[in-house]
Amino acid sequence: MHISEILGQGNPTFSFEFFPPANPEAADRLFETIRELEELSPAFVSVTYGAGGGTRELTHDLVVRLKTTTTLDPIPHLTCVCHSEAEIAEILEKFAAAGVSNILALGGDPPRSMPGYDRANDAFQHASDLVGFVRNFAPQSGKKPNGDRGFGIGVAGFPEGHPATPNRLQEMDYLKEKIDAGADYICTQLFFDNYDFYDFRDRCRLAGIDVPIIAGIMPVTSTTGMRRMAELSGGSRFPAKLLRALDRGGDDAEALKQIGIHYATEQCAGLLDQDVDGLHFYTLNRSDATRQIYRSLGLLAGADI
Repeated sequence: MHISEILGQGNPTFSFEFFPPANPEAADRLFETIRELEELSPAFVSVTYGAGGGTRELTHDLVVRLKTTTTLDPIPHLTCVCHSEAEIAEILEKFAAAGVSNILALGGDPPRSMPGYDRANDAFQHASDLVGFVRNFAPQSGKKPNGDRGFGIGVAGFPEGHPATPNRLQEMDYLKEKIDAGADYICTQLFFDNYDFYDFRDRCRLAGIDVPIIAGIMPVTSTTGMRRMAELSGGSRFPAKLLRALDRGGDDAEALKQIGIHYATEQCAGLLDQDVDGLHFYTLNRSDATRQIYRSLGLLAGADI
């Protein structure tokens, strides 16, 4: 189903993100998680893509397995980094053949394993370039996803600001370029203060961006994980309210986990009260935190859990 149809049904969507497993054991654990979260009937799930396409085949294999062995609707990530136009076309061809309907088009992070990486060598310099290519892509089979509409396309948004664009006015111009190139929705980076999301949403509307905006949520389940989050997201802002609560947990791992889940649950409740278009949970390939949040929000009606 085209993402605009999924998001246009009048209710907030709930969705999850997974990353490709690195080995058979991790794959088995991941699919235990997937089976548990499948019971929650998410609107879709997304699958990440390693820097420089390092997990290209793993991403493709996971997406196809999700498509063929579950009831889930997978949306693969696709990045500009280290790709030629022909490579991107080949990837899209495979996804179209597998019946994948939607893509999340991203600029991508420079690969840490390639210290000499030069973005100038990439066929697509910006996410907006990739969006335009995906929007106009015509499979060699002649059979476009979603009939003649082609792929549905999502792009990233940054409520706390894009780490590579200190000029916030220019940042919004870049985001508008992605929407004008053909993106159907925005999925945000994680954030921990709902005000940042509301302000981001308002600035989008002022800039003439009127596509749905899905809020990215990642519960803090350990202080180590929190530091890793800050590194991966380019410097997330952790409010004092959250830090004080985590301090109260001390070295108690279970207490820290429950504090993080409680904080994320309050975030979700506030966002739902303010008519968020959807909530996208960064699961880290685990199900417990997301399931607890669902339970606390009263979202488990009909779920076999």
